[in-house]
Amino acid sequence: MADPMFSRLAELEAELERVESTLSDLYAAGDQKAAADAGRRSSELRPIVEAYRTYRTNESELADARELAAIESDPAMLAFLKQEIADKDAERGRLDAEIKELLIPKDPNDGKNVIVEIRGAEGGEEANLWAGDLYRMYGYYADAHKWKTEVLSSQPSEMGGFREITFVVRGPDAWSHLKHEAGPHRVQRVPATESQGRIHTSAATVAVLPEAEEVDIAIDPSDLEIDTYRSTGPGGQSVNTTDSAIRITHRPTGLVVTCQDEKSQLQNKEKAFRILRSRLLQVEQERQAAETADARRSQVGGGGRSEKIRTYNFKENRVTDHRVGLTLHSLDAVLSGDLDALVQRLMAEERQQQLEDADS
Repeated sequence: MADPMFSRLAELEAELERVESTLSDLYAAGDQKAAADAGRRSSELRPIVEAYRTYRTNESELADARELAAIESDPAMLAFLKQEIADKDAERGRLDAEIKELLIPKDPNDGKNVIVEIRGAEGGEEANLWAGDLYRMYGYYADAHKWKTEVLSSQPSEMGGFREITFVVRGPDAWSHLKHEAGPHRVQRVPATESQGRIHTSAATVAVLPEAEEVDIAIDPSDLEIDTYRSTGPGGQSVNTTDSAIRITHRPTGLVVTCQDEKSQLQNKEKAFRILRSRLLQVEQERQAAETADARRSQVGGGGRSEKIRTYNFKENRVTDHRVGLTLHSLDAVLSGDLDALVQRLMAEERQQQLEDADS
C-alpha cells in the first residue's frame, strides 16, 4: 500500500484519532464553537477512515487466504479458499472505488441555496421571451424537487418575457443540481415576432450563484454607493409612483445590483444585498480557484458565459447539451421541468473528472 492515496488515508486516520480525543475536553471547557467544529470534522472523516480500516482488514484476510491456498492439498478446502480469494478480491475492488469517491473534495457550496440570474442576450425581444421560458422551466424543475423559489429582481419585457430576472431556489440539494446550468442557452425556433415563419437563433445567459450569508462575505459599508430611484418598466400598482427602487454599487469590484420589484424601499434594499453578497462570494471563490490553479473544474465544461452550453431546437423537438454530447428528443418535456436526464449526466461527468484528477 505504497500508493500516495493510502499515505493520505493514514494521515486522515491519525487526524480523526486526534480530533476525537479532544472532543470531550472541548465540551468540558465550554468552547462550543471549537467543539462543534471538531464534531463536524469528525463526521467528515469517519466514513473515509472506516472504509480505509475495512480495506486493511480485507487486505490482511486476502493475504492469509492466499498463503493457505499455496500449501493446501485437500481439494475441497482448496476450492473453498479459491472462492474466498475471489470474494475478497472483488470486495477490495469495491472498497477501492468507494474510498476514491469519499476522497473527492466536497463542494464548499453544497447545501447552500442558489441564486439564478437569467438575461436575454442575442436576439432582441425574442431573447427576452426565451429568458422567460427558461425561468418557467427552472420553476417547474424546482417544483418537481419540492424546492422553494422567490423572485429577487426582474425587468419584464414588452411581450411578456424578461430582459433579466433573478430568483433564489431553496433546497438542500439545489446547488448540486443547478450549478452546471451556468452559461448561454441557445434556442432555434420561429419567434412570435417573426411574420415570415423563418427560424431564428437567439440566446439567453444563465448565471448560477451560491446564496451567500453575512458570515460568508463581510461588506464594508464605506465601499458601497446606494441610490434610490423611481421604478421603470411595465407597471403594476404603485410601481412607477414612488422612489422605492434601489441601486447598489460596490466600488472595489464595480459590481452593480438593482432591485425594484417590491413597493418597499427596505425590501428592495434587502434583496439587493442578498444578490450582491452572492456575486461577491462567486468573485472570491473564482479568485481562490485561480490562485490554486484549480481552473474551476467544478462546473462541467467551465460553465463560462462565452461558451454555448445547450441548444433547444423547437422544430426537431431536440435538446443538445454540448459539454457532454447528450441529445434528447423531448424538448417539450424538458421545458416542462423534466431536466433530470441532463442534470444527472452532468453530475456523473463531474464525478468522473474528479476521479480522473485524483488518479493523475
